Amino acid sequence: MRRAVVIGAGGQIGRPAVEALARDGWEVTAASRGGGRAENWPGEVRARRLDREDDAALGALIGDGCDLVVDMVAYEARHAEQLTGLADRIGSAVVVSTASVYADGKGRGFDTMGEPDGLPQYPVPIAEDQATVPPGDATYSTRKVALERELLSVGDRLPTTVLRPAAIHGPYSPLPRELYFVKRILDGRRRRVLAFRGESLFHTSAARNIAELIRLAATRPGSRVLNACDPQPPTVKEIGAAVDAVMGVETETVLLNGPAQASVGSSPWSVELPVVCDMSAAERELGYRPVVSYQDSLPETVDRLTRRLSGQDWREAFPTLARAYPDLFDYAAEDAWFAVRSA
Repeated sequence: MRRAVVIGAGGQIGRPAVEALARDGWEVTAASRGGGRAENWPGEVRARRLDREDDAALGALIGDGCDLVVDMVAYEARHAEQLTGLADRIGSAVVVSTASVYADGKGRGFDTMGEPDGLPQYPVPIAEDQATVPPGDATYSTRKVALERELLSVGDRLPTTVLRPAAIHGPYSPLPRELYFVKRILDGRRRRVLAFRGESLFHTSAARNIAELIRLAATRPGSRVLNACDPQPPTVKEIGAAVDAVMGVETETVLLNGPAQASVGSSPWSVELPVVCDMSAAERELGYRPVVSYQDSLPETVDRLTRRLSGQDWREAFPTLARAYPDLFDYAAEDAWFAVRSA
């Protein structure tokens, strides 16, 4: 039987990836820091505890060899070197990177969005041969580029599929952007403001769709880079309407023609220019077909968010989201803005 080792198995992508591989006939060892099991994994999945930074522990986990390593938590060149150092014991690899590696024709990217004249103007859609930011240790994006280049430099010695998701979503996301709408509804607020007329496009990536790409890449090893996104991404306005439908409410949406006014109107998807990825390479090379749409995946996400917020401050429930978007629920600013607007 084909043996697969999944690193970071307890996370938002790892959970469905382990399930997809196991149901496709792989003998899966699911490694995570906590070493726990997900309730939907088949019984034959072996859960193991692993510190990703411990070279010896990683080598012991691979053991005499495996057919596949899937790595969700490789973030920098050193992690790539860990894998390439074990290349003689690994048949192939699938490693999750990020669409934030992309740069436009002027070298602007996700890291420069908040700077004067730093807004990237990407082609629509973004293909995998688009330029990237330089590799380095400065940011998450530059570290991911360094990771990618180290992995791809060894070629057939360790055939690696690098996947670049964008706005990842699913019930176990540590950065659930949907909370922007869900919490407002739970708090009884029936008006919201969206910048850029709610038409922002920030390509979504369902964890289950990424897992399907992992499953397909596992059966067709190769050294390649592929975008890992949903079908046509919904606009922010469409996402809000979809959340309303799941939660059974009607919300008035006020649309700003331009950017957010201070924190008012700024959602986690609010981008002035579209970030849309080309999925034709994944379709062509792997026969990729999404297994879930954004709308179909939403009920499970909303249910989990609702349960997590019960009796718990959102900052404690979702610290990663709180660090990224500290003013996500600045109701005082919103109320003052509506008061001025109504005067």
